[in-house]
Amino acid sequence: MTGNDETITCPFDFSDALDFDPVLADLMSRDKPVRIRLPHGDADAWLITSFDSVKQVTTDHRFSRAGIIGRDYPRMTPEPIVSPESINVMDPPQSSRVRHLASQAFTQQHVETMRPRIVRLADQLLDDMEQQGPPADLVQRLSDPLPQQTVLDLLGIERDEWPRIQKSLHQLLVVGEGTKEAAANAKAELTACFAELVEQRRTSPGTDIISAMAAAREGQEQLDDKELAVMTLVLALSGQDTATCEISDIMFLLLTRPELMEYVRSRPGKLPDVLHELLRYIPFRKGVGIPRVALEDVELDGVLIRAGEYVHVSYLTANREPERYPDPHVIDVDRPNTPHMTFGWGGHRCIAMPLAMAELEVAIGRLLERFPGLRLAVAPQEVKWDTATIRRFPLELPVAW
Repeated sequence: MTGNDETITCPFDFSDALDFDPVLADLMSRDKPVRIRLPHGDADAWLITSFDSVKQVTTDHRFSRAGIIGRDYPRMTPEPIVSPESINVMDPPQSSRVRHLASQAFTQQHVETMRPRIVRLADQLLDDMEQQGPPADLVQRLSDPLPQQTVLDLLGIERDEWPRIQKSLHQLLVVGEGTKEAAANAKAELTACFAELVEQRRTSPGTDIISAMAAAREGQEQLDDKELAVMTLVLALSGQDTATCEISDIMFLLLTRPELMEYVRSRPGKLPDVLHELLRYIPFRKGVGIPRVALEDVELDGVLIRAGEYVHVSYLTANREPERYPDPHVIDVDRPNTPHMTFGWGGHRCIAMPLAMAELEVAIGRLLERFPGLRLAVAPQEVKWDTATIRRFPLELPVAW
């Protein structure tokens, strides 16, 4: 067991296409956890990079998400993105109860009943793109609107409310000076809006996700109104966020790697497996997410993490673990389907993963089926990438066909 006095400042601002952040690559090459300093928060944190150690931290009750509440914890954004009541900052057994109830709305069987609605939304967007003619910006035409429309449609939110909610959700993801107040206001507005929706669904349930979560039961247990409102915010944020970026990132890889595009086109039945390999490979965010705090002294990979110290895990480096994924920096479409960490792990693995995968399968599948000659309309190096948020994605993806 050793000490480690070195603290490495990590802006985690690397935005060069989908190349792996060299700072993260350096940190994962070290043989033990390192101390890092992030752009926001008043303390340093330990960074855990190996797959097995990330798995341990995310399943070990000695590391607490709830323990960060009320603290200026180390993070990437000026304001914490999550609410104190969110499932993302709960510990078992409370988190287990909420997850079990909420996940009843996202079983594979239930998601399959949603798939026709996702297909309909995707086809409407692709109809418009086809009618407008090439060139078209795939981000504007598909990546941005489809996940946002899908989650808001499935939450049962009226279409004329979509633009206002989308604007507020985006404000929660913007990083930089002067965004703190806007983010706080956006969160307050959304929480109030979703609380009102929950109240409506209690009295007039429908076929939407909020109604499904409200109807979920486990014996006498059910989600209360506050839990439902916060869960709705988390789901809406995910719709604005992860799937949007992943559609663009996946299409960038397909459009710039002809052999990969040909493989997917010639084997449509393999699309789900290929998507999982691409999700493993893509550095979908910058830096790290929500930390945990050690509740007691814990020895991990040869270092002593003391009670009260923060611990960040990197799903990005875990996804590139050489012992788990041979040639981890290579996209291998024939790689055995080994679970990856893009949707998290343990008690905070994304409960809406079946819905996210359905969205990706529909978006990529319908796009390639309907536009057989799809190609990038600019040189790959001319594609502009986001630098303002914690996500990695192209701002525009011009295509022709």
